[in-house]
Parts: sequence; structure tokens; C-alpha cells
Amino acid sequence: GEVLKEINIQTKGQAAIVSDVGQHQMIACRYAEFNESKSNITSGGLGTMGFGLPAAIGAKMAAPEREVISISGDGGYQMTIQELGTIFQTKAAVKVVVLNNDFLGMVRQWQQLFFDKRYASTEMVNPDFVAIAKGYHLNAKRVTKREELASAVEEMIASKEPYFLEVC
Repeated sequence: GEVLKEINIQTKGQAAIVSDVGQHQMIACRYAEFNESKSNITSGGLGTMGFGLPAAIGAKMAAPEREVISISGDGGYQMTIQELGTIFQTKAAVKVVVLNNDFLGMVRQWQQLFFDKRYASTEMVNPDFVAIAKGYHLNAKRVTKREELASAVEEMIASKEPYFLEVC
């Protein structure tokens, strides 16, 4: 919620928010401010992990004048991480935010609530997402402390180029 609150402040609620599938989808839909129509881009309940990044590229292509921010979790992001190549090739100024909790969060939540905490295959061992984004020549930053969040989001929004922000 804090990440979306900061995005709301920096964009004055004018950004198109594209959410992937998972816990972050619920967070984005709950906390994002939508002060303009056609700003909440989500699969609803019928999408698959990985929806967010390619959908954000499409949204940016459709409305290049809008600030388009993709909100993904670390699991869903890895489903379509290769789309950073599309962003690099097209120079689409998509802002990519990954909320990284090192888990397939929603799957783990269901295992916790409905499967007697029998956890299986939900803990993630992630690559260095910032290094991968930089490998595609994108500006990138990782936030690990709350006090770094506001300035990192401000830098991301101020950028006129594609930007990757990982929030741990």
C-alpha cells in the first residue's frame, strides 16, 4: 500500500496502473487513485501471472502521452521478463515496479489459509532484477528501506525513459 500511495502522490492519481496477477493486484486495485478513466488495467480474476508487463507495453503504445506503471510481483514478473527486450527496442517509457517478497505470495497465502500451511514451491530464489534491467539498458533501482521509497518513486516518475523499480 505504501508503494501505491507514493505513486499516487507523485502522479497525482493521473497514471494508468497496470496490475499483474497476484497479491499486488489486490493492493494496486485497493490503493491506487484513478482520477482519469481508462486508468485501471487489470485482468480481473481471469488472468494469468505475467499479464502486467506486456499489458503495460500495450497501454503505453495506445496512450504514449500517459504515465503507464506496471505493478507486478516477483513471480509474475519472471513469467514475461523477456518483454524488457520489447521495451528496449521500442523505447516505450513504461515504468515497471516489482513488489518483491521472495514468494509466490497469493499461492502461499492460499496454502496458509486453505491447505493447513502445507507449503510447496512458493518460496522464490530470484535473480538480480536490477542487473537484468540494466542489461536491457533500462534505468533501474532497488529499494530495501522505507526511507528510500519516496525519492526512488520520484526519480522513476521524473524519468522520461523506461524505468525499473524493485521494492523489497
